[in-house]
Amino acid sequence: MTEVGGEVLKTIITLLTTAFGLVAALAWNTAIEKLIAHFFTAGNALVGLFSYAIIVTIIAVVVTIFLGRLAGKMGVELEE
Repeated sequence: MTEVGGEVLKTIITLLTTAFGLVAALAWNTAIEKLIAHFFTAGNALVGLFSYAIIVTIIAVVVTIFLGRLAGKMGVELEE
């Protein structure tokens, strides 16, 4: 395979992986929204949304740091 063909294949794989990640994220988003709606009444919907946003942000930061450290231990360089 040529160098250009390899780059095209790498890009396609990256795009497909990202697309599936987005679909999974949207599915989890809906599930978590329903869970929060279950615990917060309609009058507290805004509090529920902010709680959800804060919790998801904290989880995203922790997971990102963990994955970055794991990649570093495995000798994988991440693009910035």
